[in-house]
Amino acid sequence: MTAESAKSRKKEEAIAALLVNPTIAGAAKAMGVSEASLPRWLKEETFATNYRTARRQAVEVAIGLLQKASGAAVATLVSIMQDGEKPGSVRVSAARAVLDMAFKGMELQDMEVRLATLEAALAEQDGAA
Repeated sequence: MTAESAKSRKKEEAIAALLVNPTIAGAAKAMGVSEASLPRWLKEETFATNYRTARRQAVEVAIGLLQKASGAAVATLVSIMQDGEKPGSVRVSAARAVLDMAFKGMELQDMEVRLATLEAALAEQDGAA
């Protein structure tokens, strides 16, 4: 293994350590490098870009898991909302959560349509120029 590939591998390990440790100090300790190394690497454009990409991918995975669980979450809220045995405050809280999510979903869909319309108008304008 060349010195350059060893350094590259160490930086890949650093990105993984940064993703699973809550602090830079913890990440440095986990991978056995000085605490000063990681902040220095984070200032390098390539390393910072790779780290941002890895973080985005981790968040996308988490969002996917949340989306998979959302049907069950809504079913639970609806069940609580409709359960006459539950205290009124609990049922109101569940109903409010269901309504809040429904309105937010509708707002996001409306924004998506508006954004697509604006992008199409902009593309048409650019094409005419």
